[in-house]
Amino acid sequence: MTALALAALIAPSSARADDPADLRSEVEQLRAETRGLEVQAQEALLELYALESDLARAERRLDALLDRQATIEAQVEAAQRRLELARADAEEAERRLASRLQTLYVHGEVDPLAVLLGAESLDEALSALDGLGRVARQDGSILRQVREARTEVRRAVRTLSERRAQVRALVGEASAEREALAAARSARSAYLADLSRRSELAGAALERLTARAAAAEEKAAAVPVSGSSASTAGGNSAPAPTAAPAPTSAGSTMTVSSTGYCLRGTTATGVPVGWGVVAVDPAVIPLGTRMSIPGYGEGVAADTGSAVRGAKIDLWFPRCSQALAWGHRTITITLL
Repeated sequence: MTALALAALIAPSSARADDPADLRSEVEQLRAETRGLEVQAQEALLELYALESDLARAERRLDALLDRQATIEAQVEAAQRRLELARADAEEAERRLASRLQTLYVHGEVDPLAVLLGAESLDEALSALDGLGRVARQDGSILRQVREARTEVRRAVRTLSERRAQVRALVGEASAEREALAAARSARSAYLADLSRRSELAGAALERLTARAAAAEEKAAAVPVSGSSASTAGGNSAPAPTAAPAPTSAGSTMTVSSTGYCLRGTTATGVPVGWGVVAVDPAVIPLGTRMSIPGYGEGVAADTGSAVRGAKIDLWFPRCSQALAWGHRTITITLL
């Protein structure tokens, strides 16, 4: 129900205030609108619970991604430091190898025969020759290892950089999802608060309108006993069967033919039509007579009609579907 519709229902109307039927119809309409607001509020509350759950899950996912991002950032920094060290080691190994080659070039290659002649023993000569070869092999091995290590570290840095980019993208998506869910939760909370406010307004309006309808019905029931020959809204129903005038003393019963009608207007007694208004033949049932009607409830003889003659009554209904459902019935009423 929109605020404009709610305001229209709440606003007083002097024209409707005197018509119990219209007021009762508005009461039912407002009650249906109030039930609709309650259903909408329940649905909004369930959606709010779902949004709260989704938001909590999104926040947990974002926190996990941020932790993962911090870990990868630390790994990238460590790998970059290792890469710098590997580069330094490679440069140092290359420098040493270059220096050794330069020394050999300046001083010439070591003559193995000179090593043998200068050695005091065969073991010393073999050790000297082996040392020369071992130094050369070690230099080459160190340089190869350093270069391989540098290549591995570079590969690790590239891999970690790719993972870092992926995690950053996931963090961005998770942050956007969290913001969207937070905005949806705020909007749903505001909508629920608006529904609550409108429901309170509708409840207050329903209470006031119900009181007005009850007062109007009470006023319509308090009709004067004296009759009127004015034409009324009550009825173009079928002719009633002729019957002898019934007694009018309190507690007496009378069998009559009844017909339902739903026309709007003012009764012969001057009050608007409404529930409990009964059109009668004043010659049979005096205006102002109260009666108990099986299947309908209490009524008051407050209307007349050109077709209401003899032991016949017309019963007013707020909806034509109710009047059609009642149709024509022969019933026994009790005069009160």
